[in-house]
Order: sequence, then C-alpha cells, then structure tokens
Amino acid sequence: MSGDSKQLKGLPEAVGAYTIWGFMPLFFKQLQGISPVEIVAHRVMWSVVLIVVILWASRRLTEFTTALADPQIRRFMLASSSLIATNWLVYIWAITNGHILAGSLGYYINPLVNVALGVVFFRERMNRTQLVAIALAAAGVLVLASESLASIWISLSLAASFGLYGMVRKMAPVGSLPGLACETTLLLPFALGYAFWAAWQDPTPGFGYSAYTDIFLIAGGAVTTIPLLLFASAARKMPLSTLGFIQFIGPTIQFMLGVFVYDEPFTRAHAICFALIWTAVALFCVDSVRRSRAAQAAVAA
Repeated sequence: MSGDSKQLKGLPEAVGAYTIWGFMPLFFKQLQGISPVEIVAHRVMWSVVLIVVILWASRRLTEFTTALADPQIRRFMLASSSLIATNWLVYIWAITNGHILAGSLGYYINPLVNVALGVVFFRERMNRTQLVAIALAAAGVLVLASESLASIWISLSLAASFGLYGMVRKMAPVGSLPGLACETTLLLPFALGYAFWAAWQDPTPGFGYSAYTDIFLIAGGAVTTIPLLLFASAARKMPLSTLGFIQFIGPTIQFMLGVFVYDEPFTRAHAICFALIWTAVALFCVDSVRRSRAAQAAVAA
C-alpha cells in the first residue's frame, strides 16, 4: 500500500468523528435550562444501553465483563471515568451557559497539553518547535486570562481533563469499546441516583418535562458513543500525524458556531489569544508531520 493510501485510510471515520464533536453545541443547546448534571447522567445511562447492545451484537460482551472484573483495569477505569465525567460536565455547562468559544479554545490547547503530559509522566523530550508552540499557547492563555478570567477556567479544565483522560486510557490495558463500557458502567450508579433524585426533587425542567426534551436526553447516548467508535476505528487505520491535523476540525466548527451562530463576544483579547493558539497549532502539526516522515524514512532505510 502506498504512503498516500495509508494517510487516507480511515479518513472518513476521522472526519465523521470530529465533525460530530464540532457540531455538538447545536445538540446541547436544545437542552438549555436543564441541569448539566442531569444531562451528563442521561448521557451515561443511555450510553451504557447502546454500548452493551453493540458489544452483544459484535459478540464482545466477554471482553467487557473480563475487563470490569480485573482489579487493575478497574482502577484505571475509575480514574478515567472520573476525568471524562468532569470533562462532559464542564463542556455541557459551558455550552448551555454561552461559553462555546471557551470550549473550543480548550480543545485547541489539548494536543499541546498532551505533549506536556508526555514530558512530565513519560519522560518524553520536547524539541525546539514543540517548546515554542507551548510557549505561544501559554502566552495566548495569559492574554485571554487578563481579560476573561471568568471563563478561562473552562478552557484549562477541558484541556487538562481530556489530556489526563487520554493519558490514563493510554496506560490502561483495555480496548476502546470495552473500556468505554467499563467507564460508563462505573458511572451508572451515580447517574441513576441523580436521575431519580432529579425526577422527584429538582424543580427545573428535565426528563419527563416534554417529549422533545426526552428525545434529546435519550439521543445523548448515541451522540456520545458513535463519534467515539468512529474515532477508535480511524486511530487504528491512519497515522497519528494525519489524525493530529484532522482533530482541529472539531474546535474550528465550535469556534465558528460560537462567533457566527450564537453571537458570543469576540474581543481583542480573544483575537490575540486565538492567533497565538492557531500559530502554536500550526507549528505542532508541521512538527508532527516532519517527525512522522523522518520515522517512515528510517523504517524504509
């Protein structure tokens, strides 16, 4: 198979996953006024149902039950489920409270956080280009923090929680789908508990408020699971450097939605911050491609 074919293999799944993630603000905006905790609870509950059906249909239920019974894997999954639940909660709160730009910034920063985590926890070395990229990103965050301190925590929380989540999942000896099944199953008791409490005690709108609301809360399971399955398929088929480029589809769509659809304020500090972040992202991508080509040349030699 040629190099170009390898680069393109898995492309439809990758583009599909990041496009769905990019348009997620449109979905969660339909649930505005509902507690973000309840939205996350239903996202967990209906994800479990869908994932178990997929595992059963693909005859992989044993992988899930074996992983869940393993104490070492369970410890990893407890950590990763806590991180992904935090990420979901902050993200949904940001969307439903008019902070789509802050959310998109978090996911632009995320790849650079991954590099930093690799240095801290895996003793990976950063080259000069990566150091410059991280310095530019940090400068962008500082500029935005000087004017938008009330929302910068959203960006940093999303970047840190998803970066740490990716690190834990990388270390966990379990596949993507069985791992997601473990994570959502471990979160299920808390999700069910909150959903029942909200149904009886929470005066704000929620499940049972209207058929429209119920449909979107139930659909949260598919919105969660489908892009993750597409991403897992793409990650197995294509080089990470190519995937690194495609991952910026998501935050770019979110950025466009925040500015042009929901008319979120775009200040001078936002402009400077995003300019610095986009420059950092460009450097990051160029460096990834350069290193990937060097590695392929070394293997070919």
